[in-house]
Amino acid sequence: MKTVFITGSNRGIGKAAAEKFLENGWRVVAHSRKPREIDTENVLPVCFDMLDAALMKECVKQLRRDKITIDALVNNAGVAHGGLFQMTPVARIKEVFAVNLFAHMELTQLILKIMAKENASITNVASVAGIDFRAGNCAYGVSKAALIAWTKVLQAELQGKVRVNAVAPGLTETDMAQEMEEKLRASTLRHSVFGRLGKPNEIAQAIYFLASDEASFITGQVLKVDGGGGYIE
Repeated sequence: MKTVFITGSNRGIGKAAAEKFLENGWRVVAHSRKPREIDTENVLPVCFDMLDAALMKECVKQLRRDKITIDALVNNAGVAHGGLFQMTPVARIKEVFAVNLFAHMELTQLILKIMAKENASITNVASVAGIDFRAGNCAYGVSKAALIAWTKVLQAELQGKVRVNAVAPGLTETDMAQEMEEKLRASTLRHSVFGRLGKPNEIAQAIYFLASDEASFITGQVLKVDGGGGYIE
């Protein structure tokens, strides 16, 4: 049985991804920030704040002690932010980068030590906000752009020993979407070919595909799942 480690798996895209892997016979190491009870078979819950490096390290050490090998890592956890650059303290931008980029870098360094030697993969959940830029995205969009750049660098360094790809969702029906301005939601719907937001399961399908053996010849790529509309103002 293959094992996937998914960050931010308690809701939204992360939860949908966990369900997709379970449907396909994987064991899921399901990360969340707060403890939660899970009675689903083949789910191993782990709990730590993405900014708690010590607890993160202890979690991975425990996986190693339990002789658990990770076949796929899905870096999904993230925080949203909107605001014009001149109105956003640099300290706040650093906070967004800490969760959306640096925490995943740190976790990935740890997970690589217990990854399978063959057919392993890393999938980073970025955003079209990191590709199609607009005003008010100095923190979230730029952090996701950096995540995409890191995806490319990491795949170049790993040289196919571990496949590394990214998924770039458009606005999706999650709690994060509910926090977005109505003007942005309306703009997204207007430019989407399908006239609607994405569904978590649709993003999860793309994540699972890139992590699975079906994508065995794909690495260093960014797959946009945005309904054809991008992130247009």
